[in-house]
Amino acid sequence: MEYSHRYHAHPTQEVAERLDNHIDIHRQAYNYTRYEYENVNADEVGSAYKHHDRLTDWKDEYPVFKEVHSKALQRTVTRFYQNLSNLSKQKENGNKVGMLKWKPPREYQSITYSQSGFELKNTSGRRATLWLSKIGDIKIRYHRDIPDEADIKEVTVKKETTGEWFVSFGLETDDADLPEKPGVDSLDTSNSVGIDLGIQNYIHTSDGKTVDWLDLEDDCDRLRREQRKLSRKQKGSSNYEKQRREVAKVKRHIKRKVLDYQHKITTWLVKEYDAVFVP
Repeated sequence: MEYSHRYHAHPTQEVAERLDNHIDIHRQAYNYTRYEYENVNADEVGSAYKHHDRLTDWKDEYPVFKEVHSKALQRTVTRFYQNLSNLSKQKENGNKVGMLKWKPPREYQSITYSQSGFELKNTSGRRATLWLSKIGDIKIRYHRDIPDEADIKEVTVKKETTGEWFVSFGLETDDADLPEKPGVDSLDTSNSVGIDLGIQNYIHTSDGKTVDWLDLEDDCDRLRREQRKLSRKQKGSSNYEKQRREVAKVKRHIKRKVLDYQHKITTWLVKEYDAVFVP
């Protein structure tokens, strides 16, 4: 089973600047992958595996690519081809989509280390340390343990629009180590419930209970006010960037409020009933 754990990161100013620099180099690598895909002989590109063979030439021609970890650089090339594959699937499903576009700095804010180049240390308390090759140590708020039976396959560091940093660990656990899932026939349905999404109410339960929609009117009003302020700022100025982060913080607040509401509902359901059925 594959899943992920996400943690709030607190890099020092020096490490944060290094992360920003590495992310921008990876952004350039992503854009150069796109350029070569469109302009280089198809026999030399066309898949992530083929494109990885070109990275040595990249480093000779553009020494800046030597500054980042080699596996992370490969992962950035793979990222382009994964996006390309997702685009093709959308086209196959009948969706109208365009081409993959050049990524400006604001639209590329993460890097991924795959297989090597990272180490999670000092995990005994509520603070842990993530070491990344060519970047250094990053303190993270270790609010939940990674299971002993889980293997860390990759690590992604992302800078949110609010300026906050987060670390996600891509984990893999052998199915044999997972608790056995009970069969449907073995469930005691005497204390079960069915739920359905409503229009006037958020959810309806089969035993007649309803949960109202979360009231976000005040939050949405605040978001509109902050967006109006942003529209009056000169794009690219320091005041524009400051206000853009204010808008991002309001959006983050709304998102967290919704997730908290959903979590409280699901917690109530699993505590109240032995089985919950969703159509």
